[in-house]
Amino acid sequence: MLRLLLALSLAWPLLAANTRLYLTDGGHHVVREYEVKADRVRFYSVERSEWEEIPLELVDLKKTRAEEAERAAERKAEVVALDAEDKAERAAEREISRVPVEAGVYWINGEELTALKQAESKVNSDKKRSILKRLSPVPIISGKATVELDGESSAFVISAGRPEFYFRLASAERFGIVKLAPKKGIRVVEVWSIVPVTNELIQEQAHVEIFRHQVGDGLYKIWPQKPLDPGEYAVIEYTEGKGNTQVWDFSVRPSQSGK
Repeated sequence: MLRLLLALSLAWPLLAANTRLYLTDGGHHVVREYEVKADRVRFYSVERSEWEEIPLELVDLKKTRAEEAERAAERKAEVVALDAEDKAERAAEREISRVPVEAGVYWINGEELTALKQAESKVNSDKKRSILKRLSPVPIISGKATVELDGESSAFVISAGRPEFYFRLASAERFGIVKLAPKKGIRVVEVWSIVPVTNELIQEQAHVEIFRHQVGDGLYKIWPQKPLDPGEYAVIEYTEGKGNTQVWDFSVRPSQSGK
């Protein structure tokens, strides 16, 4: 609002800006204001700082008024644009303020936000399972491994096919929504292929195509481009090739109401 008021205060002098009083011979006078009096035009000359008169027949009123109308329309459009920008900024500020400052994923349920609990993901390699942590990923051993969650379904259930989330990142990393693969007693988040000798880590994830909108510094709003099929999903955050995938899981199940 302060920005808009400042812009309007700066724009106000333009409302009384100088006008070109065009003449039929192609010239013009720069005037502060003018008025038509019968067969004459009275105007205040900016150049000579005094009131003067000129025969109406020597003035091109049509061109003068057309330019005045054009400038007035431009000024009005400026004010409208500034007002729209101010409203958008205030809406963005309100949006940011409603999201908790703690890093994490928050499901948008109307006017309410529900925090998703970060899952304890584990790496399964050669029948050995290790807890996956952000700061100290498990040692990488050549071969195959899977990042898994315990249980075949999430305790957090969403009925909406296109759920929206706020994601406040703890650091600048990649993120997205992936579809999980349920197996006996577990859900697979991603598959790792570790290249021998170089120990290069290749991550395979079933990414869902999403829209992402940056709301603020490190804060994003994300949602799927198409409705999600019923199943198991997760919002993930990771650094490519680092083995530090963090997981916030959820289930999509159609609402049973109305059946």
